[in-house]
Amino acid sequence: MTAASARPRFRLGFLTHVQGRGDDLRQTYANAQELFVAADELGFDVGWVAQHHVSLGGGGLSSPWTFLAHAAARTTRIRLGTAITILPLEHPVRLAEDVSVVDTLSGGRVEIGVGSGASEVEYAAFGRDAARKRELTSEGLAVLRAALANEEVGTAGFTIQPPVADFSERIWQGVFSRPGAEYAAAAGSNLLLNRAAYGYDEPTDEVQRPWADAFLAAWDQPRAPRIGLSRFIFPAADKATALAQIGADVQRAAEKFGAKGAFPAGLSVEEALRRFHAFYGHPDDIIAELQRELVLPVATDLIAQFNPAVPDHDAALHALELIATEIAPALGWQPAVPVTELAGV
Repeated sequence: MTAASARPRFRLGFLTHVQGRGDDLRQTYANAQELFVAADELGFDVGWVAQHHVSLGGGGLSSPWTFLAHAAARTTRIRLGTAITILPLEHPVRLAEDVSVVDTLSGGRVEIGVGSGASEVEYAAFGRDAARKRELTSEGLAVLRAALANEEVGTAGFTIQPPVADFSERIWQGVFSRPGAEYAAAAGSNLLLNRAAYGYDEPTDEVQRPWADAFLAAWDQPRAPRIGLSRFIFPAADKATALAQIGADVQRAAEKFGAKGAFPAGLSVEEALRRFHAFYGHPDDIIAELQRELVLPVATDLIAQFNPAVPDHDAALHALELIATEIAPALGWQPAVPVTELAGV
């Protein structure tokens, strides 16, 4: 028995920040929807979107639940989630109503990941105090959790409509520290780990594995804990082909992170890719690197994303196909639905 076959099945996801090239945002959004359709057909378990109120350049998604409602209508199997919804900038009862509607329309396929976000501009635009973002997240999460449990919220006698099925296993928190991971466990939330740990010289998986271990140690719920591991994965024919698609974008992103102090200034493309913890190139090379990844052995969900790169749409579709047909199966994943059914034959 191989190591891959001995490992329990994990769920395979992909995450899009809904970005494109050029100013045609309608096409950018249409392309992102096509990624959900393709991922559904390829057997991906979960499709995730990230909420951004400030443009990323070439797009960004301010209203994820509207987007996911449309994706629900175009897909049949794939689960639909946010990684993350910026909770302090939402009214938690209204958010719960949006979640319940999409969950109802999709046949119960919703997952919700929440977090505090990082943009002071976004907080200012919504009249919220960024200095209180952790407190606001905790307060909002308590109300959101109650609303999604169909409990009374806001005033006596009020519960959200439509009522929702059990959400206790479908709430996730994005964290950036060991205390954050312990807090998520105490709250009974699943754990979302970002593609990279910023402000550290050490490799991301060396930084994040203690966070995951702390989450598991602090977990005291009767159900099994879940850990979603987001990683920058871009397969192509070889490293040169991959770099032609992602290199320039990664370098620009590294410069922006350097300006904020999260990365050192003047990084080479190779060092920028290391700090973004990127897995790129031929699928065999990516498989070998992921087999050495320190957090993956304790993850229940592997979430592939291309951000901060914005590859061409055809290259993104091809990368999703390689992830689902070559990389993930080599790590022990198989579609929950037989391939013949996914292909419609």
